[in-house]
Amino acid sequence: MQRSDESERSVDDLLADVDRLTGGDDTEPESTPADQSVASSDAASRSKSKSGSVRARLGGLFSPRAFLLALAFSIVAVVAGGFVPLVGFVGRLVGLFVVAFAIGVVGKKRHYAEVGLAAALASGLGFVLGTLTSAFFPFAVRLLSEYGVAIAGVGAGVGALAALVGHYFGRDLRDGFTRDL
Repeated sequence: MQRSDESERSVDDLLADVDRLTGGDDTEPESTPADQSVASSDAASRSKSKSGSVRARLGGLFSPRAFLLALAFSIVAVVAGGFVPLVGFVGRLVGLFVVAFAIGVVGKKRHYAEVGLAAALASGLGFVLGTLTSAFFPFAVRLLSEYGVAIAGVGAGVGALAALVGHYFGRDLRDGFTRDL
C-alpha cells in the first residue's frame, strides 16, 4: 500500500504530464503539491468563467442587454430627430444626446461602451440613409459609391461623441443626486 501523500503526488504528476502533452501550462517550473492545488483551483475558476454567460466572458466590460436597449432608443432618436425640418442633422445628434443622458441618469452602472457603439451604429446608418434620401437618387447613389464609407464614418464618429458626452453628463447628474451631503 502507498501512503496518501505519495498517491496524491503521483496524481498531481500525472495531471501535470497531461497538461504538458495537451499544450497546457508547459512553461511553468516544477512546484510543490500545495502550489499545484492552488494552480488547479485557479484553472477550475478560469474554466468556470469560460463556460459561463456572455457577460462573464466579457468580464463585465460590455452588457449585450444594455447595448440592445441603447441601440433601440438610439435608432428611435435618429429617426425622430431626422423628422425635424431644416435641422435634421442637429436634431439627430440632440436625440442621441438625450437618449444617452437618460441612460446615464437611470442606469446604476456606467455603460459608455454600449451607448457609444449603439449611437455610432445608429448615427452612421442615419447619415447614409439621410444622404440617400436627401438628394436626387442617381446623384445620391453615385455620391455614396464614392464617399459612402467616409459619410458613414463621420456620422458614426459624431454620433458616438454626442452620445458619450450625453452619457457623461447623465452619470454626473445621477452622481450629484445620489451623493450624501
